[in-house]
Amino acid sequence: MTTPPPSPWAGTDDLGAAPPGCPAHGLGPGGLRRIYGPEADADLAGLYEKLRAEHGPVAPVLIHNDVPMWVVLGHSENLHMVRTPSQFTRDSRTWRAVRDGTAGPDHPLAPVFTWQPMCSFVEGDEHQRLRGAVTGAMSGIDHRGIRRHINRYTNQLLNDFCQNGHADLVSQFAEHLPMMVMCHVLGMPEEYNERMVQSARDMIKGTETAIASNAYVMEVLMGLVARRRANPEEDFTSSLIAHPAQLTDDEVGAHLRLVLIAAYEATANLIANVVRMVLTDPRFRAQLSGGQMTVPEAVEQSLWDEPPFSAMVGYFAKQDTQLGGQRIRAGDGLIMGIAPGNVDPVVRPDLAANMQGNRSHLAFSGGPHECPGQDIGRAIADTGVDALLMRLPDVELSIDERDLRWTSSIMSRHLVELPVKFAPRPPQDVTARPSAQLPPPRRDWHVSSPAPRPAAPAVPAAPPSPAAVQDPAPETVRPKGAWQRFLIWWRGY
Repeated sequence: MTTPPPSPWAGTDDLGAAPPGCPAHGLGPGGLRRIYGPEADADLAGLYEKLRAEHGPVAPVLIHNDVPMWVVLGHSENLHMVRTPSQFTRDSRTWRAVRDGTAGPDHPLAPVFTWQPMCSFVEGDEHQRLRGAVTGAMSGIDHRGIRRHINRYTNQLLNDFCQNGHADLVSQFAEHLPMMVMCHVLGMPEEYNERMVQSARDMIKGTETAIASNAYVMEVLMGLVARRRANPEEDFTSSLIAHPAQLTDDEVGAHLRLVLIAAYEATANLIANVVRMVLTDPRFRAQLSGGQMTVPEAVEQSLWDEPPFSAMVGYFAKQDTQLGGQRIRAGDGLIMGIAPGNVDPVVRPDLAANMQGNRSHLAFSGGPHECPGQDIGRAIADTGVDALLMRLPDVELSIDERDLRWTSSIMSRHLVELPVKFAPRPPQDVTARPSAQLPPPRRDWHVSSPAPRPAAPAVPAAPPSPAAVQDPAPETVRPKGAWQRFLIWWRGY
């Protein structure tokens, strides 16, 4: 029997880093590229393309602490991985690095991959039980009511800076709107504050403070679970607790964290990316202004070009298999490459081509673990950006586009700031109701048209006098009916 070829990582612990001056200097053990650190922070998208050129659609890489994984770069390879639970699982307890301790609880990405009792990490009947509870609680959300709250929160944020004539739409808008909405959805609007916003962003970056940020978020969420267990209200948390699946407090808290962080981080990045695209690409601004493109279509284009999550850590091989021409061993870890998969030359040979109407991007994953909160994320981005452009139609970038800066991590890439300028405007009363009164009820409604009157005999018309031609009689103005008056009131005139 032929001996199978060794894994690309076999014996890498003995190789060490390349010596200074070597062409491979800066690479990790075994000559593998790191997708963290200075090179990745500078240009992670360019690094992915180097990996694609060197290895094809699946490439061996190193994550924090030089833990080896595979990054899946191909669009079809990513879809195969997420849609084949018989070969790949989200349960990190099968990952070799977790079993041998190299990716332990103190790893910078531990808050992302550590197994928890939630639907993202389980399979089979348990997955159906937990996922069913989440989707059941989601189905009880009033999406029309949520859009009203999104619009109100958007105008509330705009009121904070509309009189200044300038703002940073990342720190003053995109980072706050999703958290305001999600705190309302979960039932804890009083917990919305700057610390919650920054902790939610920090816990997925792999920083030294990520574990502490995760602990703070979970402390807040578990307090909410205890309150709603004792006093349920009409919110997502109460619906999750009351679901027939009978989730424990730990399971409820874990799923609240999943929904909060996934919806928040994805939507904050999505809002910033859509607004940047509108401000820097004249085609999109013109198409939006001219009606050739709607804000939801602009959002979908952004989900292709700048997905809110650039990657997902991770999936884990349940058995020896092949993927993208690479031999994957049981226990290997894989990263879902969302951003590189969206620009795979196989599916997008022309990156400048318009992707309107095409939702086959990887931004919300796929398969049994597809993002359950994507509709809320889309609603926040659609409504928020639309309300922003309505309030500030003359908004424009206040610096050169080339001066914009991003921060990158394995999980996401987001703008540091988006400074804009516009004509100062007075704040609006976000709680005001229409001042117009309803018209009095009409008593003489006609179900059908009145019978036609008999035609009068034709009389030859006399030629008009010069005075009549020069000064015609004023035209009779018909009074507006109840329906027309109601429409005028409804539209705010």
